[in-house]
Amino acid sequence: MTAQKSVLQLSVHEERIRKKVWATVSKFSGVTSIAMDDKTGKMTVVGEVDVPVIVKKLRKICNAELVTVEVVKPPEKKPEPEKPTPAKPAEIVAFPVTQFSYPYQYHSSYANSYYQPCDNYRVVVEEPNTCVIM
Repeated sequence: MTAQKSVLQLSVHEERIRKKVWATVSKFSGVTSIAMDDKTGKMTVVGEVDVPVIVKKLRKICNAELVTVEVVKPPEKKPEPEKPTPAKPAEIVAFPVTQFSYPYQYHSSYANSYYQPCDNYRVVVEEPNTCVIM
């Protein structure tokens, strides 16, 4: 089914009936947009819907007549000019660190720390330029 633009003539004199008409039309699946001119009483429904079914439902609420039905053409897409592909940035090659290649390998920095029991931690560092947090 293709998208259609349908114009309906409605006799809506009260705000309560107008709200019921909007709610009824908006519940149909496939409705893309709804517009209503309050002065003339014309409602425009756009979408892939069965228009006679909408008119049948609206006649239970108010006086409704089908004025026009048009097929909506999809907007034509203009071909986009091809953009030049940007140059690829230089790839950075990272080499693995060899001294920590095994997760449980012994390292000399582990020998500098001593943990005391009872949640009191003491760090002993013999290097002068290191940061110590206590």
